[in-house]
Amino acid sequence: MKIHGPERLRDQGLVPDQEESGNRAILALLRDPEVAEQTDLVATYRRGESEGEGGEPGAYEVWAARGMVRFRRLLCDDGSLEFQIVEQIGENPIGNQDPHALRTVAEEKAAARASGFDSEDPARRFIAPEHQSYPFAYERVAQLFDSPSAPDLVISPRDWCWGVERGIHGALHVRQARGPLWFCGPGFRVGRHEFAARAVDIAPTCLAALGFPSIDGADATGCTSSERGVAPDVLLARQDGRILTEILDPSAKPPERLYFFLIDGIHPTELEDRLESDPGALPNLRRLRAKAAVLASGSIVNFPSITWPSHTAIGTGAWCGHHDVVNPTYYLREKREVVSPQGQEMNSEGFVSQRVEGLYEAFHRVKGKEAMTAGIHAPFGRGADHAVLESRNLGNRERLKALTREVSIDENPRWKADGHKTVVREALVDSRGVAQVIELFTRGDLPPPSFVYHELLLTDGAGHDYGPHDEGLRQALDETDRRIGRVLDLLEEVGLRDETLFVVTSDHGMAPQDVDLAANPSRQVERIGMATKVAEPMIWLHDMVVGVERAGDGRTGRVIVTECDALTTGERPALEGAEVIVELHEGEAASARELARGRTGPGGVFGFGTPSDVASDRIALSVRHPDFNPRRVRLDGKRLAVDLRAALYGP
Repeated sequence: MKIHGPERLRDQGLVPDQEESGNRAILALLRDPEVAEQTDLVATYRRGESEGEGGEPGAYEVWAARGMVRFRRLLCDDGSLEFQIVEQIGENPIGNQDPHALRTVAEEKAAARASGFDSEDPARRFIAPEHQSYPFAYERVAQLFDSPSAPDLVISPRDWCWGVERGIHGALHVRQARGPLWFCGPGFRVGRHEFAARAVDIAPTCLAALGFPSIDGADATGCTSSERGVAPDVLLARQDGRILTEILDPSAKPPERLYFFLIDGIHPTELEDRLESDPGALPNLRRLRAKAAVLASGSIVNFPSITWPSHTAIGTGAWCGHHDVVNPTYYLREKREVVSPQGQEMNSEGFVSQRVEGLYEAFHRVKGKEAMTAGIHAPFGRGADHAVLESRNLGNRERLKALTREVSIDENPRWKADGHKTVVREALVDSRGVAQVIELFTRGDLPPPSFVYHELLLTDGAGHDYGPHDEGLRQALDETDRRIGRVLDLLEEVGLRDETLFVVTSDHGMAPQDVDLAANPSRQVERIGMATKVAEPMIWLHDMVVGVERAGDGRTGRVIVTECDALTTGERPALEGAEVIVELHEGEAASARELARGRTGPGGVFGFGTPSDVASDRIALSVRHPDFNPRRVRLDGKRLAVDLRAALYGP
């Protein structure tokens, strides 16, 4: 057993020179009155002193007002990964990792009531952290910091404290991180199954059902089969998930095709409640479910539980820390550049790491180039033959327009009447998506698709604008069900339905929000004047590395200042023009006396004289630069940072 820290450790998380700013930011997020009641968790990876050079190993940290936990990821002798707690103060804030918690509306109501909120008002059915669960939290936090694009800090807001929309997602807790998961088709054991599953398990399970061969790829450890000394044992180039063998029927004839219905943002408790309480509702989803292997606790998605990272995790079988789309918007330290795949929307496949393999690519690897694959408005489309969001449209434009007009009768006029422009747009996009499916399966010059990843947007937009338990969401689900019915009928007509494996899932859950708060706690670090990049829920701190030296005779000292984040070359640029103040602290009661003041020159160096009879621990330096967070160090090298444990939890 050995420590298995971040796989590609560069500058993600907090390095020792970020102790001051990191502690200051965590304290502000958890204690400043503006956001203290909005922030649930702050997580990071804190590097140990001289880590990688035989020094102290680092650890993952999760901080909350109620307690903190530090843990390490371990690689066991049998090749499995485990997690070891190395420190805990107060309550372990992610100690409850029950994947089966809060999976019904009744359970949500009980938890909201216990949290002191109105359980009967679906718009205010909020759930406090002590009544939440954080499934697979150690794994989901640790994987994020495997990517060099990961932040220094990531927050998880309280259930109801993020944004101005009536429904939101993105947090670590189960309510925003669970999607439904059904497998309907040949090769699966029909019925309700009680074990836990993750979004990264979906792709390898489907490929196993389809009979795809194992390859010499990397598993969750990041090591290939040959590197681990075993025969090929994964189905994708990077496979963090496992095959859900419990629901496979090896005696059945395998499916020939794969079709994903990705019902974006659907809250699984609302979906299940609707199916159980309204027998006449959702007839097309109901006929899928009747012949499906249903995961009773759904699928626990990527952290953060946000669209672009989560879709890419589903499509690759790899967490975002490995496919590198870590957030809708994120900061590339080495380039000093902010990128936004989700904001860009079109042509975003280039952001995905070449270390991972998408389902489209796997189909072409096994079935050849002649196998048709299609991403219908899918946020991840690399390798798909048809992917409109990647500017690859195989459809006949005039026919697509005609088909869109034909299927647009499914669109509910309520969206336009209510003035919800986003929902109107997403209904139209979904109509266009169905038109693409019809066109692809009925044209004579191309084979019908072997794999379709069909993104259905409307439920996400309605959940945001109306709320995850509102009548507006239910009507959006009805509209989505009609579109699913069109696809099922189409595949029946062309004789392909019985040979197709259908997957019904989502990229995240959703929770109602207190919109009056207009909460965005991650921006608190900006509000207090820290130098940072913020793309909620992530924070990248702009810090300096401050090195100090003193001559052996005690008469001179110098400070060397560089940027904390390295460039693509690995170089940390010297910081010229940083202001340095050197002070002498002769006793506890004595006031400080300034010894020197100046600015760093070329090479980021400032030299100064020191009294030879004064110990280095009595001389302190303050280093400031307008583009970076300030630093305070003693001449003996000790960093002068707030004691975060004492500040949060007492001495």
